[in-house]
Amino acid sequence: MGMLNEFKAFAVRGNVIDMAVGIIIGAAFTKIVSSFVADVVTPPLGLLIGGVDFSNLAVVLKAATAESPAVTLNYGQFIQTVFDFTIVAFAIFLAVKGINHLKRKEAAAPSAPPAPTKEEVLLTEIRDALREQNRPSA
Repeated sequence: MGMLNEFKAFAVRGNVIDMAVGIIIGAAFTKIVSSFVADVVTPPLGLLIGGVDFSNLAVVLKAATAESPAVTLNYGQFIQTVFDFTIVAFAIFLAVKGINHLKRKEAAAPSAPPAPTKEEVLLTEIRDALREQNRPSA
């Protein structure tokens, strides 16, 4: 029974739940970025390099025969995966940069000035008393 209680305490801890939410949001974000790369970025790049689709780039190492399929080195898939990673990494960089910018703005917001110390209060009173003494009588 002790292990079950430990597992329950672990599973419902705030950090685990936050991590689960992050993973779910990350999976959805990955789909968005993959679609952005595949459907928006790759087609214009393909046009720029002569209509070539990265994912179809390959080198045939051994031609197909009646008994076996062709052996290919699919470097286009690798290029596409590296490109996807770069886009995802850049998007995450921009998100973190934006969050850090907001944190810096929040930290830079002026706070209330600190209350004067006892010494400052006393010196202010002395200064004001001296000013009163030195004022000409009317």
